[in-house]
Amino acid sequence: MTDTVWVLTLCLVGVIALLVLRRRMPVAFWWLVGYPLVALRVVTTYRATMDACGLTVPASAVRRATARLVGREAAPVPPRRSLPLPTGSGLVMRLRMATGQAPEDFMASADRLRHAWAAHAVHIRPTKPGWLELRLIGWDVLNDVRRPVRQRKGGGLLTFPLALREDGRWHVRDFRTVPHELILGATQSGKSVFLRNLVCGLARQPVVLVGIDCKWGVELAPFAPRLSALADTPDRANELLDALLDEMEARFRLVGLSSAAGPDAVLTSDVWGLPEKVRPVPVVVVVDEVAELFLAANRDDEKRRDSMVTKLIRIAQLGRAAGIYLEVCGQRFGSELGKGATMLRAQLTGRVCHRVNDESSANMALADVSPEAALAATAIPAERPGVAIVGDSSGGWSRIRSPHLSLDEAAAVCRASSALVPELPRLDAFRPAVAVESAGTTAPVTPVPSARPVTE
Repeated sequence: MTDTVWVLTLCLVGVIALLVLRRRMPVAFWWLVGYPLVALRVVTTYRATMDACGLTVPASAVRRATARLVGREAAPVPPRRSLPLPTGSGLVMRLRMATGQAPEDFMASADRLRHAWAAHAVHIRPTKPGWLELRLIGWDVLNDVRRPVRQRKGGGLLTFPLALREDGRWHVRDFRTVPHELILGATQSGKSVFLRNLVCGLARQPVVLVGIDCKWGVELAPFAPRLSALADTPDRANELLDALLDEMEARFRLVGLSSAAGPDAVLTSDVWGLPEKVRPVPVVVVVDEVAELFLAANRDDEKRRDSMVTKLIRIAQLGRAAGIYLEVCGQRFGSELGKGATMLRAQLTGRVCHRVNDESSANMALADVSPEAALAATAIPAERPGVAIVGDSSGGWSRIRSPHLSLDEAAAVCRASSALVPELPRLDAFRPAVAVESAGTTAPVTPVPSARPVTE
């Protein structure tokens, strides 16, 4: 009797340990328990599951003839598969489609496969003609997104991982591929945390960071040690945009002069084709709460607003070739902001939409990318701040969530990387003032102004 009690006690302790491991360390639980069980289930039920989901094809004539010789009926043939290989959040298989099958057939059955294999999600994407990648997700990876212990390395300048996708891969922000982006989200939707991760990713690279925050700088002022320019009022922002246009014009003149240097000169139409020793430093302009920038109470404000929209459109249309990129954030963005706002939005090919207050805001951000993406944005629950829908002009979209990053942590990164601020004389007049103790030791940098608490 005593031995039985000990065995039951040990089993109970083991079950409790596994439950704690599953909650606290889902990756470790997946490698120890989840992957072996799910992989065994997939391998043993693969043929029957594919047949039940309508993803099989009739056997070939040779197989049918062979089956008749032994008195059997030839079973339908499922797609050929590779071994289910483990990943950090699930498993992945390569599928070889049979003749007559299309990727859309498998994508339409993804939910059936998810239920059949008791997985959290199943994602299918074509890799090359005739081949698919089936990625099975073992648990909700967006429930608790944490920055990896080992800092992930980006793919180079202006490229870095920014948020975790629902399929377990990292969403990489690549300004060279998607030069301009629009970020929308209601209050407490996680938009500010996403912006902090973006600024910290850029702060670690040798780029010029420019901030425009017409809420008296409350969102971007904590990052002042790393900013080359900061405008906290509409008038100041208008002057800063003039300086950016002058810089863009100077860069185009440099490109033109290098192309006319002689018959042996390498022809180029943008700054990235210039020799590295003369190539200008990339500039990223972060515009926070764009609605505050465009508010107009009288006729003079309307003239200033129309002028700023026109300047932003020029930067969006021509800035990529000059190495100047836009990151526009706000709660709403549409035609009600004034003349030219819709044209500006069309230039912002990258789209990120957090939880919004109404359906029109989701349509504003994603309807021209994908109607399904706009519907997915309206379904983001309020109790999950940070979840967003990311899309681009190709029509592809995915759910993402950025790791939580507090304002203090983001400000510390900007202070630590303040030595990376490049020299750009045209922006010296807009360099934010920071308070530094004159007594030898450097105190925590306090940006000026610091007006009101920063909302998430």
